[in-house]
Amino acid sequence: MPHEPKWRRFAPPRQKRYSAGMNLEPAAALPLTRAEMDAWLGWYEAMGAAVWCADEPADWAVLEQQRQAARSQQRAAPVALLPSLAPAHPIAKPTPRSLPPNREPLPGPPAALPTAAIVPAPATTLEALREAIAAFEGCALKTTAKNLCFYRGIAQAPLMVIGEAPGRDEDLAGKPFVGAAGQLLDRMLAAIGLDDSKVHITNAVYWRPPGNRVPSPQEVRACLPFLLRQIELVAPRLLLVLGGVAAQSLLQTDIGITKLRGKWRTVNIAGRDVPVLPSLHPAYLLRTPIAKRQAWADLLEVQRALFASSTP
Repeated sequence: MPHEPKWRRFAPPRQKRYSAGMNLEPAAALPLTRAEMDAWLGWYEAMGAAVWCADEPADWAVLEQQRQAARSQQRAAPVALLPSLAPAHPIAKPTPRSLPPNREPLPGPPAALPTAAIVPAPATTLEALREAIAAFEGCALKTTAKNLCFYRGIAQAPLMVIGEAPGRDEDLAGKPFVGAAGQLLDRMLAAIGLDDSKVHITNAVYWRPPGNRVPSPQEVRACLPFLLRQIELVAPRLLLVLGGVAAQSLLQTDIGITKLRGKWRTVNIAGRDVPVLPSLHPAYLLRTPIAKRQAWADLLEVQRALFASSTP
């Protein structure tokens, strides 16, 4: 005999009780026998309903109709206007207190950073550009980061990969893309025949944001002149931009990365048009593995474009 659920052992036997005239509506008004009542009470007790709520049964449908009618009457009743909250007598404005002797007023907010201060000094090599970034004081991330993460790979490469910002592992090593996301990026590039000897990898922000948070627009904007100069010195044939922060900064748009990815754009660097392909960041791929198929399609586009640009 198959196992019988516990509630079935306590449930009363089903009985079809119909009213006269073969009406299919159950005759709910018919009284229950003592055995049927004991069976129903035993079933409710087995289900945990062992406390009475009232001495008389209540028709909850009627009670709900009464509540709705009461709420309708309250909404229809006129609302009494609140008395005016204006004070009876006008309040005198406080007079400014004079500073005590030997006290000077607090300084006002600092002036905006001059434009010349955020433009990198002319750098003809990547090493000179690195020194200019290290001496730069216009980005607050520098005060909390341990190291400057400039780039890894070769100085001049046909493909330049730009991410968003360094993480903890990158901050400790002083190089971009060396953590879990960087290892995934290396495997992705190896799948299309690329490695550190053929690419130049960097970030839109050169210092790690505290807690690996997303860099603010002000922090990205402060590093953008250096990034543009770095692209000019590397002189890549193609740019692969990973993540929304880097893509929006370089392309000067507010469109999300899911709509930007997989579509070629062009950015003008020092009078030269460079093709740009936005794609998903490896850190996002680690959190969302199903999106790897989209990233793989983008990598195939990069491979095709590199082959086409190298073919005479």
